[in-house]
Amino acid sequence: MAGRKDAAAYKRYTYEDGNTVRHIEAEPDYHTKRKQRQEERELADRKRRHRRAARRNRERALAMNPGYVGFLTACVLALAVTSATVINLQSTVTMRQRNIASLEGDISDLKIDNDTSYKRIETAVNLKEIKKQAKKLGMRYPSEKQIVYYTIDNSDYMTQYSH
Repeated sequence: MAGRKDAAAYKRYTYEDGNTVRHIEAEPDYHTKRKQRQEERELADRKRRHRRAARRNRERALAMNPGYVGFLTACVLALAVTSATVINLQSTVTMRQRNIASLEGDISDLKIDNDTSYKRIETAVNLKEIKKQAKKLGMRYPSEKQIVYYTIDNSDYMTQYSH
């Protein structure tokens, strides 16, 4: 039984990969190893230099000198003034549009009032009654002698004098 335990332990703690013997790789010579170490050092140095340069660039990018801060402040102030001006102009335009709409409404109301007044006056006047009253008062149509005709030269106005 002892043999079986040993065989089981052997199987448990060993690993077989196929039935062939592996070839042992030849150990690199000293010069190759030295070159590899040199390349690794150079690569590590390059990485270190890149990290330092990146850190310096980040620090430089984050650094704000007074001139840059002044420039940014001037830009923000110009933007604020421009924004305030645009908002002010928009509110002025809106106010004027409302005022125009109000005035147009007033004009419309006045036209309606004018039209109703004209219709009221027109219907209130009876021309037949006026002719009848005029005849009663002794008025009559003008004769040919009483009518005076004017000719207008190429001027824009005419002056009329009464007799």
